[in-house]
Amino acid sequence: MRAAYYRLKGPAVEVLKVGDLPSPEPGPGEVRVRVVVSGVNPSDTKQRNGWGGDQSMPFPLIVPHNDGSGVVEAVGLGVPASRLGERVWIYEAQHGGRAFGTAAESVVVPAANVVGLPDGASFDDGACLGVPGMTAHRLLFGDGGIQGQNVLVQGGAGSVGHLAVQLARWAGAKVIATVGSSEQAEIAAESGAHLTLNYKTDDVPGRVTDFLGAKSGVDRVIEVSFVRNLELNTKILKSNGIISTYSIGEETTPATVSLWPLLIKGITVHYTMVYAMTQEAHQRAADDLNSALSAGALRPHIARRFPLSKIAAAHDLLGNGGAGGKVLIEIG
Repeated sequence: MRAAYYRLKGPAVEVLKVGDLPSPEPGPGEVRVRVVVSGVNPSDTKQRNGWGGDQSMPFPLIVPHNDGSGVVEAVGLGVPASRLGERVWIYEAQHGGRAFGTAAESVVVPAANVVGLPDGASFDDGACLGVPGMTAHRLLFGDGGIQGQNVLVQGGAGSVGHLAVQLARWAGAKVIATVGSSEQAEIAAESGAHLTLNYKTDDVPGRVTDFLGAKSGVDRVIEVSFVRNLELNTKILKSNGIISTYSIGEETTPATVSLWPLLIKGITVHYTMVYAMTQEAHQRAADDLNSALSAGALRPHIARRFPLSKIAAAHDLLGNGGAGGKVLIEIG
């Protein structure tokens, strides 16, 4: 089978190769999927580049990418034969002690990590759901339902943020999104944000107060840069509100923040890392993502598509922050 892989960590153009590898065979409880589309995430590029200076290779050869979509073409012991031919999306293929991800014509993963793709949904849709979709779901629903709440999504046009906007609307929340450009504002608005604000030019606290009313406030903030936005968030959150964050900001830079404003307002901070979610949380996310997709409430924003032969260019685009949406690799 054709696959992309690397044997050393480093810059994409130097270490990523495309060639032939043996087709994998599913073991007990596993399925083999013929991959149609592979999704690229920031964690994939960071892992390949040596996140935090870690240049060690846990395996002699790694096929990258956790997300993807395709068709089940073989099943292992204990997996019903009825899954053969099923259209599916995949999450966390190259995680948990596994060397081979979705940047290949075939991938073997645990059956639990292979989710049926709803009728009418495309393989592109499915390849966008894993890491960003499950992250967005956990950020929003980690404490239960949000119907009737006021939700602020920081970075509402990013791969996680724009899915969070759509899921929050689907769940009955009033949604405000911050963005950094007019192009991003269009993406957030099309995703369903009731109000979009440019964090570079708008008076965000003032505009939020005007929009929600002086006696109201934000119930939950979905945060992409916890340290940078902490002061802003403590201003606009209600007492006993929640900051649900999936990124500190500059992960390698030590930061000093004052926690006193959080204590005064009784604000809770939740940290979400998709790879640390329980299997139960993954299952709830998969079920809800499929429900929203089936209802037409979830429309992933695709920034660019690349052939497998151009995977290094795809990694560079995403790693340099120039994607503005999900980056996909067309496999089959």
